[in-house]
Amino acid sequence: MKCSRCGRQTFADFLPVSLYIFLFVSISPTVCFPLPSTVMFPLRVPIFAVLVSLTVGQYDDYDYQPASQYGPSSANCAQECECPINFPTAMYCDSRNLKFVPIVPSGIKYLYLQNNLIEEIKAGVFDNVTAELRWLVLDHNQITNEKVAKGTIDKLTGLHKILFSFNKLTEAVIPPSKSLDELKMMNNQLSKFPAGSLAGMQNLTSVHLQNNELTSKALNGVFKGLNKLVAIDLTNNKLKKLPSGMPSSLETFYGDHNDISSIAAGDLKELPKLAYLRLAYNQMADAGIPAGVLNVTSLIELDLSYNKLQSIPEINEQLEHLYLQVNQINKFNLENICKFSGPLNYSRLKTLRLDGNNLTHADLPHDSSNCLRQASDIIFD
Repeated sequence: MKCSRCGRQTFADFLPVSLYIFLFVSISPTVCFPLPSTVMFPLRVPIFAVLVSLTVGQYDDYDYQPASQYGPSSANCAQECECPINFPTAMYCDSRNLKFVPIVPSGIKYLYLQNNLIEEIKAGVFDNVTAELRWLVLDHNQITNEKVAKGTIDKLTGLHKILFSFNKLTEAVIPPSKSLDELKMMNNQLSKFPAGSLAGMQNLTSVHLQNNELTSKALNGVFKGLNKLVAIDLTNNKLKKLPSGMPSSLETFYGDHNDISSIAAGDLKELPKLAYLRLAYNQMADAGIPAGVLNVTSLIELDLSYNKLQSIPEINEQLEHLYLQVNQINKFNLENICKFSGPLNYSRLKTLRLDGNNLTHADLPHDSSNCLRQASDIIFD
């Protein structure tokens, strides 16, 4: 599910796994629940017990519960960590004040190292799992590029997810895995992205690089040819324009809090599936938006709030949510929302925000009701 305001997942997407168990158990008193280790066991639990389990909650943003909830640790485990016997492919080394990555034994597919004091990844630590490690979680540490030894991450050919946020990286560290589907390196100091480092990663669906120091030049061509990539988040970087070479599969682009001043005439023509475009808190002025550049049939949500616009830009009639608050707009350009109005020609806008501009409700054209017949939320003040 996606909320109409932001295009991101809604709260329901983050419900604890235990809640889904509760909903399932409430229908049938005996169910089989699959665990990641492929073990199946019958659940015969009273509803009260399941409700108690809701208080445990999920484990941060990751899909596995803390090891302590699953009993004793397996012998095939680094001594600094825990490897639950019920989940022998997962090794939990999180929140232990570690200063280094321990040697990972063979058989481990899911490695959790978040919330430590790790500064260095030494050569050899991944030698036993170069092809089988699937998840690598390194969030909230103190790792720099200089301390990532060769022959570590650059040898992980089977990774599906790398979560490397809240560290001190200045250049993206990309594993050579063609199976990679999720890349998260938020809240680092990234200013460089190795050219061609994502080439051939045809399973990559989402890239999260917000809160870094990346420029448009550093990212030009980086995403080219990634035909399954649907979401890119570059919020709070140093972009001055949209990166070139974004794939035709892209559905969501977040570029809030940058220095973007213009959109080139052909930027969106090559993105036929783009549905959510957020460019709030930039430097967009009327001159930076060529006529018709935002008249894209695929767009559902467009956010240009907190910019320098003086007029409502030309949009497509299929757009459902338009956010233009806190600009310098002084005229309601109805013709830029509806070229023609009639029984079949009208805007699908449901939300239109114009607060924080030089407009009031009195500026709404008298003949706007037909064009904006579906708009249930027009905000001026």
